[in-house]
This record gives sequence, C-alpha cells and structure tokens, in this order.
Amino acid sequence: MTSNKSQTYRDAGVDIEAGNALVERIKPLARATARTGSAPALGGFGAFFDPRAAGFADPQLVAATDGVGTKLKIAIESGIHETVGIDLVAMCVNDLVVQGAEPLFFLDYFATGALDIEAAATVIAGIAEGCKQAGCALIGGETAEMPGMYAAKDYDLAGFAVGAVERGQELTGAAISDDDVIIGLASSGFHSNGYSLVRRLVDLAGLDWQDPAPFDPSRSLAQALLEPTKIYVRSCLAAIRAGLVHGLAHITGGGFSENIPRILPSGLGAGIDVDWPLPPCFAWAGAQGNIAPEEMARTFNCGFGMIVIVPRDKADEAMDLFAAQGEEARIIGHVDAAISGVVMNGAEEKWKS
Repeated sequence: MTSNKSQTYRDAGVDIEAGNALVERIKPLARATARTGSAPALGGFGAFFDPRAAGFADPQLVAATDGVGTKLKIAIESGIHETVGIDLVAMCVNDLVVQGAEPLFFLDYFATGALDIEAAATVIAGIAEGCKQAGCALIGGETAEMPGMYAAKDYDLAGFAVGAVERGQELTGAAISDDDVIIGLASSGFHSNGYSLVRRLVDLAGLDWQDPAPFDPSRSLAQALLEPTKIYVRSCLAAIRAGLVHGLAHITGGGFSENIPRILPSGLGAGIDVDWPLPPCFAWAGAQGNIAPEEMARTFNCGFGMIVIVPRDKADEAMDLFAAQGEEARIIGHVDAAISGVVMNGAEEKWKS
C-alpha cells in the first residue's frame, strides 16, 4: 500500500535537526581538547592531524579501537551518563600507551534508537574529559540514530584512537628479561571489563541501581559501578621517556592471566606475589559469586589496571617516578624463566571468599 501522507525521515524516527543541534552543542567540547597538530572543528567530512607539528620527526602511527561493553547498560538504566565517555577514551588510549605511543587524536561513534540531545551531550562531554586527561584531541565522530536497531533510550559507543611513537622506540616487550620487576598501577575499580558478570551478581543479590553499594555505602550502586576507567597515559609516557620501561600490559578483559603473557617473550613467565587484599568492589564480587581466585585473575583487574615491567636495578627509580605522577604503585612480582604463563602465588589464601 502507498501512503496518502507525504513521509519524512522524522516519521521513520530519525530527527536530522536534533543531530545538527547536537553537533552545535558539542563543538565547544571538541575545541577544548585541541592540542598541537590538530584543529578540532566538527562538521566537516574529515579532520586533519599533523604529526610533525606535534613534535614527531619520523613517527610510526599506532591505532586502537574499543568500546565500553555492558557497563553501558548501567548508565542507561540509571540515567547516569557523565562518566562512560571517559571509559571509552581510557579503553583506547591505555592500549596505545602500552606500545609506547603518545595518543594524538580520538574519534567516537554514538549509536542510538532515538537521539536524546541531553544524554548524548553528557556522554560526549565525558569523552572530551577523557581526551583532556589523555592529552589527545577529539577531532570528530559519528552520531547514528537507528530506530528499530536500538530501543529508544538505548545507545552504544565505540572509540577510535591514533597515537604516534618515534621509529625505533616502539614498546614490543622484546626487551623484557628474566628477573625483571613487575609493578602494578592501581585501578579505580572494575574499569570497563567483567560487567556482564557484575550485572549478573547484582541480579543474584536482588539489588537495584539506586540502592547503596554494598562495598561503598556512601554511593548508590550505579554510581559506584560507574566509576570511570583510569587513564594511565601521562604517567606511563613519563616512565617510558625516562628509559625505565621494558614492557607495559593494560589489564582489561582476560585479567592478569591473559594480558601479561601478550607482552612476554617466548620462554618467560610472570610470578605474581598476591600479598594485597582485594579492593572492596572485587571482594564483594568474589564473595557474592563464590568466584574462585583463578577466575578472578582471568576476569578482573583485581586492583591493578596497568602492569609495568622494569629492570630490577631501576625498580626504585620507577616507583619514585610513579609516586611523583600521583599513581598508587606496588611491586607485585617478577619475570621468571622457570615458569610458564602467569602464576598467582598466594591468591588462594589472600582472596578466598
């Protein structure tokens, strides 16, 4: 059948005017992230970046893309949208810095069923804040209104970051050697991993998002679980430029067990001395789900979102540098040619529910 009414894109659920209004709303946010080499002016078909103007002589470009995962469900269901944009940036730029790269620019993809300008602008303000923390420019993005693909208030996020490192200065892990020291940099909580399990534990506990968090009663459960992912770029770049770092591992999905081996040369393993108690959010999750320590170590960051591997004779210098950078750093183990993979020594005793 044909329609007697003249159909419009708005009738199909897509509001072009709202999209244009959002672009105007977020232009100042993008301008606030400007850095040398960029000219973040939204609205064009693309954006330029000049690595030479940013101070690089012979740069290798490094790219990363990621999302926030099901942590977004908590933001959507609780109506708290301020911090997931920081998570989005963090998940990308923390992956760049482990290659030795300085983040240069960032682009975002925001997809929704029906564009809520206030919610979208709040999310993108978080993205801009994450970019400022990482020292990279927000130079563009895409907002997609897709009725029928997403429910009206649902949205999804993807981020794309590009960084640079001078040729020959890439961090590959090749310099890691037996008896190097492993330093952990404290996380801010779950970061953006393991939330499908966390949400299952919340359901099993019969909790609502507005209830006090069982591991932090001063905040609602939603507020506590939406604590944003920590961005380690500035402190790690400082350590790299001081010549202290043999390798870095961003502890994301897969935890210690899957991420540390990604940077270890063949024939080397990591011995982690678990002499720290689980931070409250992880202790709650472990007890609520009766989660075995081995499963904790392969699902969550368990208190350390970035692993730094340094020569033993530079460990004290590295610890001092991280303290000066405001990081909570702890020596948690060493590289060991006598073991395979990652061995969590003492986890059964220290982390048992």
